[in-house]
Amino acid sequence: MKQLIKPNKLNVGDTVATISISGGRAGDDDLLWRYLLGKKRLQNVFGINVIETPNALKGTDFLYKNPKARAEDLMWALKNPNIKGIIANMGGDDSARLLPYIDFDVIHDNPKVLMGYSDITTLTIYFAYAGVMSYYGANVLTPIAQPGSIDSYTEKSMHKTIFANEIIGEVLPCGKFTKIEWQDKRSEEIEWTTNTGYELIQGTGTVKGRLIGGSGGPLRQIMGTFVYPKESEWKDSIVFLEAYSPYNSVLAGLHELRALNASGVFCSAKGLITTNLNKEEKEMLLRFLKYEVEREDMPVLTNIDFGHRTPMTVLPVGAMAEINCEKQTFSILESGVS
Repeated sequence: MKQLIKPNKLNVGDTVATISISGGRAGDDDLLWRYLLGKKRLQNVFGINVIETPNALKGTDFLYKNPKARAEDLMWALKNPNIKGIIANMGGDDSARLLPYIDFDVIHDNPKVLMGYSDITTLTIYFAYAGVMSYYGANVLTPIAQPGSIDSYTEKSMHKTIFANEIIGEVLPCGKFTKIEWQDKRSEEIEWTTNTGYELIQGTGTVKGRLIGGSGGPLRQIMGTFVYPKESEWKDSIVFLEAYSPYNSVLAGLHELRALNASGVFCSAKGLITTNLNKEEKEMLLRFLKYEVEREDMPVLTNIDFGHRTPMTVLPVGAMAEINCEKQTFSILESGVS
């Protein structure tokens, strides 16, 4: 993968725009309170001024029917000189529909922090195509607006990755995790599980490569389009993948991996990091790599904190990273912003 333009870091006092670039639940009556909580958190914890893009709070029905309006929000935020960064309110399932309305020159000529996860995968690919680094990390509704308070792990990762321009270094596993919680609960009502740390399921030595990946479903939706990374762009990369069971089906997960492999993802990547895998998912992935891809040599480090649970690290797409198999560590070898 080519080296990407790094946006400038965010600073206290900067104006950041929130955007509903995929799902529109932030503006729905039953979740507007959640958005307002997340907005308040961003302002109080990070010292930034938060505004909404023009259509961000128009709700699910309007935004589903108007993908052009969502794309116009992105272009508006990028071209507005007063806005220094953009954070997605939530994921969803159809940001691929924005493609006809994206002006890639606007992205390239106005490099700014864009952060989100899940369906925001598609936007990180759009940004990479335009030559700009983006950030697979927290959305506003979750985990920034997690009931009780924003967890310290997510907060520190955001500070380290998008508010500071020093080398990020080793990314430690979180101490505890919890499921994404949509109910309005107090801190003491949240159930946390002690984390067992990273697990190396195959591989030896140390590998380095640029980070590329995301959630498999959004990647599949843009396969065959001109923005989808060519096989050469997966070469020598470290792929990050939310390797779980879509629709609670390990078979669907296998089909997802096969589709990604057919597009060139696994044949020449240096390594793979995934989210937490259960026993069945682990066995499926290892069988796939051995018998279908013939990549038993590829280091695979699992249980990295970037998926659909809280807390969440921030991964700068296109940054140089490292998997050390002997130490079972994952590191980002450069700063996330300039």
